Amino acid sequence: MTRQSFLGGTLILLFASFFNHFIGFIYQIIMLRLIQPEGVGLFNMIYPIYVLVLILATAGIPVAVAKLVAEKMAKDNLREAYRVLYISLICLTFSSLFFSVLFIISVPWLQKYFLAHPKIIYSFFCFTPALLIVSLCSAFRGFFQGLQQMTPTAVTQVAEQIVRVTSGLIIAYFMLPYGVEYAVMGLAIGIVCGEFMGFMLMLYIYVRQRPRFKKTIPFLPEKLLTVLTQIFQLAIPVAFIRFISTISSAIEALLIPGRLQTAGLTHSQATAAFGQLTGIAESLLYIPSIVTASLATALIPAVSEAAAQNDHNLIRARIEESLRVTMLTGLPAVAVFYLLSNELCALFYGYKAAGAILSLLALGGPFLYLQQTLTGILQGLGYAARPLKNLVIASAFKITGIYYLTVLPQLGIKGTVLAMLISYFILAGLNYYDLKTLIRLPLDFNYCVAKPLLASTGMALVIWQSKLWLPVFFGSANFKTINLLLIGVLSYSIFLYLAGGIYSYDLNRLRSFIKLKL
Repeated sequence: MTRQSFLGGTLILLFASFFNHFIGFIYQIIMLRLIQPEGVGLFNMIYPIYVLVLILATAGIPVAVAKLVAEKMAKDNLREAYRVLYISLICLTFSSLFFSVLFIISVPWLQKYFLAHPKIIYSFFCFTPALLIVSLCSAFRGFFQGLQQMTPTAVTQVAEQIVRVTSGLIIAYFMLPYGVEYAVMGLAIGIVCGEFMGFMLMLYIYVRQRPRFKKTIPFLPEKLLTVLTQIFQLAIPVAFIRFISTISSAIEALLIPGRLQTAGLTHSQATAAFGQLTGIAESLLYIPSIVTASLATALIPAVSEAAAQNDHNLIRARIEESLRVTMLTGLPAVAVFYLLSNELCALFYGYKAAGAILSLLALGGPFLYLQQTLTGILQGLGYAARPLKNLVIASAFKITGIYYLTVLPQLGIKGTVLAMLISYFILAGLNYYDLKTLIRLPLDFNYCVAKPLLASTGMALVIWQSKLWLPVFFGSANFKTINLLLIGVLSYSIFLYLAGGIYSYDLNRLRSFIKLKL
């Protein structure tokens, strides 16, 4: 198995992520029609709890595996890379079994105090096998990511999604006559089937394509303690980052509707405003995060490898390249969200009123995307505790801001958005400050930010002017929006080329990647 380039691996993860999001979108539509809002509500009661337990079970170990394996391979030490994998598998087996037992024990308590439906307990038990399966599969994914191989992760994620969607919907369809709670259990079984298929495929890839060496690995106690220390130094902060993000989202879901009612809205109005924020505006704003999430995954082993080799030029090059890709994606997206907020909300969701929220939320887009990339860089450099500290600070500001700004009559839901913007800015600013303080390497602002910003500004002017004359030629609002998007893509490409933001090696990389896939 050949080693992939940093951007090549990012593109592979990106294509897989786009495919999975598309299939997931179709899945949501069919699921809603099949089990109705009641069933969706029941499913959304239990699935977040499963995700939270899964975060605790994996404990950030896969990220640590990717980083440590990349470091070992940078020194051509395959034996130590395998040692990291084997020890992580042992840790994940024990942690997943522990939390599986804890999960089962806590189900009656959850049912008594938090879950209204008496038969939803069946779905909880269906989720239990997935904890061990996902945990073990994540270790193998981290191993291949550390080898600079993103294809196994992408392929298994796509396989999981296909099996999860098809089997879940089929089982739910046949179980629906027995009651909606059994249909929800069918969806849970589908998730387990998808995870099992992904794990089996990952094992097949590992057996067939793993790198090999002749000598066996001696199991030394002192090596065990050293590797365990290295794993958990990174894994614990990563786990806390995910845990705090999940808890913060849960607090926001409880806090925002209540504060909106305190501001004078009725229960129905507060629920609708919260739905427009989270279900429409945030959903659109997070679309470019598909790119930055893939980038962050590929960044950890790429930066770790460069740091292990003490190659400062390579570290700077990969940091600059990641920041450039983030800005190339995020800045034009923000311009589109701001200028076409009403049109996009109407086109995709049929709720034009949510455009006011999206246009304001879009102002924080660059900082949202940037903090994701910077988190990946810091984790790759081994400073996972820094983004954790920064997340705690930003989350405290966000929750405090939501509590006080949302109740202001002149702000309402816009006060909530303002609090979120402040948190995006704080988190990105603190992450960037830590990066500059820790590496002390000069970054090319013109290459990373200025050229994408100039091209995005030019594109924004073209879209703004096009909105004025397009209605003369196009009567359909949605058709007009689609044409404005196409004009935006074309004008952005032209302005980026004129600004010198497209380089010959970009085209060469793209051609090489296409040839590789074909």
